[in-house]
Amino acid sequence: MKASASIIKVIIPAHNEAETIGTVLSDIPTMISEIVVVNNNSSDTTYTVAKEAGATVLSEPRQGYGYACLKGIDYLSRQNPQPDIVVFLDADYSDHPEEMEKIVAPIVENKVDFVVGARVPNLREKGAMTFPQRFGNWLATFLMKLFFNSKFTDLGPFRAIRYNTLQSLQMEDKTYGWTVEMQLKVLQKDVPYSEVPVHYRNRGGGESKVSGTIKGAIFAGVKILGWIFKYSLKK
Repeated sequence: MKASASIIKVIIPAHNEAETIGTVLSDIPTMISEIVVVNNNSSDTTYTVAKEAGATVLSEPRQGYGYACLKGIDYLSRQNPQPDIVVFLDADYSDHPEEMEKIVAPIVENKVDFVVGARVPNLREKGAMTFPQRFGNWLATFLMKLFFNSKFTDLGPFRAIRYNTLQSLQMEDKTYGWTVEMQLKVLQKDVPYSEVPVHYRNRGGGESKVSGTIKGAIFAGVKILGWIFKYSLKK
């Protein structure tokens, strides 16, 4: 399967990201068939900016990262033809959208079904990940290695997955546990996966919904650990 022959679509959850969403969209490679921005209960002009930049814009009033992703997946499920690959990308411009081609390459080349963009230290801008983020990320991936013999080193939101595989995971989480739920289900189902090192910078504007508040950081940590222990009990 060549990238040019693949139907690759992008889902971008966006809550109050009017400052950055236009730049994110402009940096996405032209090989992408459709960009779906899910306006997640924004009180700013995120919807308008994304629409004017040429994205398909959906509205999900129930605030939560998982709610937004599920909205995007539901939209894709009603298309004909359906995509071959789905890419998830944040709207804050912390990721480098131009690296999307290397994120999807292992799937296009039929090597794996799932790829996580790993925010490795040497490619990470200083301050781009706070200490709670780094520690939480380390703890989560350590526990996944301990319980499931996982090789994941990151819960990075920039990721690609074969569409049929995504559907088989039957994703449920509505908020901060979305990324770890996906990785745990990939491990549970023995889905072939890999990581690709990616650059990561300080967000382009606005406030992080996770690291930007104590409440967000705690809630995210509880959700992530909850999913890990839930799946450890299913072993």
